[in-house]
Amino acid sequence: MEKAVLVGIDTPNSPWDIDETMQELAQLTETAGAEAVAEVVQKRERPDTAYYVGKGKLEEIKIIVEETSADLVIFNDELSPSQIRNLEAALEVRVVDRTALILDIFAQRARTREGKLQVELAQLNYLLPRLTGRGSELSRLGGGIGTRGPGETKLEVDRRRLRKRIADLNKEIEQVKKTRQLHRKSRQNIPLPIVTMVGYTNAGKSTLLNALTDAGVLAEDKLFATLDPTTRQVQLPHGGMFLLTDTVGFIQKLPHHLVAAFRATLEEVLEADLLLHVVDTAHPQAQRQMSAVQAILNQLEAQHLPQLVVFNKMDLPQAHENFQLTQQAPDYVAISALKGKGLDTLLAKIETMLHQEHERQEFFIPFAQAQLLHVIRQFGKLEKEEYLPQGIRAEAVLPRVWAKKIQHQLKQGRT
Repeated sequence: MEKAVLVGIDTPNSPWDIDETMQELAQLTETAGAEAVAEVVQKRERPDTAYYVGKGKLEEIKIIVEETSADLVIFNDELSPSQIRNLEAALEVRVVDRTALILDIFAQRARTREGKLQVELAQLNYLLPRLTGRGSELSRLGGGIGTRGPGETKLEVDRRRLRKRIADLNKEIEQVKKTRQLHRKSRQNIPLPIVTMVGYTNAGKSTLLNALTDAGVLAEDKLFATLDPTTRQVQLPHGGMFLLTDTVGFIQKLPHHLVAAFRATLEEVLEADLLLHVVDTAHPQAQRQMSAVQAILNQLEAQHLPQLVVFNKMDLPQAHENFQLTQQAPDYVAISALKGKGLDTLLAKIETMLHQEHERQEFFIPFAQAQLLHVIRQFGKLEKEEYLPQGIRAEAVLPRVWAKKIQHQLKQGRT
């Protein structure tokens, strides 16, 4: 196992808590397969343009590297290409920044073709400006954090070939995006509401998906245990179904390369009729994690969607104290996905929220789509039906989410 020294700076204007982000960096390091053997934090007004830390602290880090026989030094922010070059020359070990570390984890965890393409695109966009002046230093074929992923068998690529690969990846991802849109369209043709789980990484989304659906999705106590979205049907307490989708976990300082590369996947969130914001209530910074998730939802322009906050891991003792601090959301439930506690309450709340905002609608249903009458009877109240030569005119009162699904399917039937 590789040994890593972790380095961060505490600036007065940073929106992040230094202890929290350094603890998270240690978790990311462990998830990537390395051991954090030392941690160095320096208070500074701003990062040093040449070395990120001051020269005195740099000497201290070099001594620690020698004493611990560390293989690499991991920095808590994204470094510039010149900072990486200067640090590697001074420390004489591999230097990895927070962005490269997260990209490395994603490279290990991606399973689907789409996930692998998105990770490779993010890695190459990160690597492109860092090629200048590296020369023979690019020949890092020894393996380890920061060396996995695209081009590990031939890192001596030039800018032209790298740009061509990025262009090819963009084309491939565009094709995958079209396929995803077709899948999304086929889901929309099923008159079932879509409930999408969002949340900080390691909040327990995959565990919850497994508890509700027996999906068999990998669930580990690690950051970014699963990357690829999974959708399953879930039965509601009083009849009917909904589609439940798991998404990639969020994190503070999520690299913009990843947000851009995974935008097609994250846009699944925008198709939801209801968001389940799953929270690791036992985490000491649960409130901050909730804020980080909300910030990314705002970035995706998904803040307008109905949201149910799910306070998870309530089986852990530290969760109860945090719960008192974080239960400010208007709609929330408290559960333990691991122990299966509170799931009935969760499903009942989902059903209530999906049935909110009933509205009266008139539909004209062609005989070829007469099965939609069954949907109306199942999820609403069919008040009037009139059989005409071309089809059925129906008046009904039903939840807006189901009315929207039926209207969409009728429109699809006419095209």
